[in-house]
Amino acid sequence: MLAAIAENLMTNWLPAADRYASMTYRRTGRSGLLLPAVSLGLWHNFGGVDAYENGRALVRAAFDRGITHIDLANNYGPPPGSAEECFGRILRDDLMPYRDELVISSKAGYRMQPGPYGEWGSRKYLVQSCEASLRRMGLNHVDIFYHHRPDPDTPLEETMGALDHLVRSGKALYAGISNYPADRAREAITLLRQLGTPCLIHQPSYSMFNRWVEGGLLDCLGEEGVGCIVFSPLAQGMLTDRYLDGIPADSRAAKAHGFLKRDQVDEAKLTKVRALAAIAKERGQTMAQLALTWVLRHTTVTSALIGASKVSQIDDAIGCLAKLSLDAGEQKKIEAILAT
Repeated sequence: MLAAIAENLMTNWLPAADRYASMTYRRTGRSGLLLPAVSLGLWHNFGGVDAYENGRALVRAAFDRGITHIDLANNYGPPPGSAEECFGRILRDDLMPYRDELVISSKAGYRMQPGPYGEWGSRKYLVQSCEASLRRMGLNHVDIFYHHRPDPDTPLEETMGALDHLVRSGKALYAGISNYPADRAREAITLLRQLGTPCLIHQPSYSMFNRWVEGGLLDCLGEEGVGCIVFSPLAQGMLTDRYLDGIPADSRAAKAHGFLKRDQVDEAKLTKVRALAAIAKERGQTMAQLALTWVLRHTTVTSALIGASKVSQIDDAIGCLAKLSLDAGEQKKIEAILAT
């Protein structure tokens, strides 16, 4: 710890003294854990193919603004594992003295390595994945460890038992699930409760263009007292002004390894974004801020998980906190646009 503090002082960087002044924190379900309304995900822009100093600047800026929650997964990169290695370096360079002020999460479930033990939900895969994630980040525990996706073949009792084991062994403080439909989520939540390790949180995708969670999952989480942190609330950048005039060279859609493909940036969606942006302007918001307000309007949603390639995008996102409600008229207009 002393070495980490000495290294931090050598960087001449200290976090903002007023970093908690303007961030909104929301309770995670019926737990004692508070999360920032806007959290930072390291899915993109923190891999081995990306510039380290840019990622470092993004994490510093996020923490300066009260974003205490950093979300990762074992396979984030590319290549897989490199985002955790990058974040481990940022911790060593800057943030390790503030570890107790951070909520760090990771996940396992998608393919991480070749062979029969490199994906899905077996106890072997989840336990060894968590241990490998801790080594890459230089940590002795994560705050939240998720099963990243349902496994159609492994018994759910085994998968939830592995999460319970990781919490009881001190390698994670809380257990979570991600991408589970409502029926499987309720079953997983029940199993974890019976094991004595309550499910803290669920991480599903949710945006104006992707509303599957409204088909029962949000109701399930509210009834069970489980938190919800939504990823891709900006639809990979589509719900911003980023693509209104074409595909920028430095955007996700322009990258060969990006999740958003060029052909997904279609005119039908852009027409809706332009109409939504007009509502945002009337509210004194940017398009991104309106999209974040829209997902955060649900009391069940604890936090919206954003990605960023520029500090200005983080500032834009947290600007939504100034107006975290929509009136009935605004919601009606939004629904009409999305229904076209």
